[in-house]
Amino acid sequence: MTVPQAADAARRARISARVMFLVVVGALLAVVAFAVHSTVEVYEAVAAGDGIETLDQPVLRAAIDVRSPGLTDLAVTLTALAGRIGTPVLGLVALGLFTWRRRDWTPTVLLVTGLLGSLCLTVLGKRLTDRARPPRQFMLPPYETSPSFPSGHTLNTTVLAVIVGYLVLITARHLLARWAVVGVCTVGPMGVGMSRIYLGAHWSTDVIAGLLVGSAWAFSVVLAHRVWLQVRRRERLDASAGTTPELDGGGATAAPVVPST
Repeated sequence: MTVPQAADAARRARISARVMFLVVVGALLAVVAFAVHSTVEVYEAVAAGDGIETLDQPVLRAAIDVRSPGLTDLAVTLTALAGRIGTPVLGLVALGLFTWRRRDWTPTVLLVTGLLGSLCLTVLGKRLTDRARPPRQFMLPPYETSPSFPSGHTLNTTVLAVIVGYLVLITARHLLARWAVVGVCTVGPMGVGMSRIYLGAHWSTDVIAGLLVGSAWAFSVVLAHRVWLQVRRRERLDASAGTTPELDGGGATAAPVVPST
């Protein structure tokens, strides 16, 4: 490859990287904006009392009507996996697997940042709203006493699922493995949310808020990582561009240093 061809290839690579970066950032920003807007709408409905009248009570009655021993066992299991012990354990397992596979700090930074942030959002949301849970006579054990809005189980599980799914997409080589895990990470938070309604531990709008807030925060973490990767990529491309051509003593142009591909 000649020097002009190498320079042209490097230029095209930079343009392609910029376009892809803008597409990814735009898509992630759209998801975050939609989640934030929808969360505000849900919160306003809850604060005005509209959520209980139009959605929460009918959904809770429907969940009570379909209760059975098998479904109850499944709901209790999902709640345990997404609880105060289950979520940290799942996070540590994911952290260990990804760290072993990738041999870098990316899983640690993303998972720790995501889960600590989701915990803070859960505590903050509950303190701001102080919403009462469904009446005790509608609940199944384990009983909850903390404020209801948003659903912490759902929020934390959503954050963990999104970040794990993202790490799988950028780590796994097999297409089938990627989409199988992404499918599980998509269905998992929804199943946890439904289990919380089924057990009578949350109103449906609590679960919706947990899904939306968790998605917004998790995609914000992913977006920050994509920006960081793009900055690193630009630095490497600039470093590999070589030296500026200069005239030597005989008037010929000295060839720049071109990195091997």
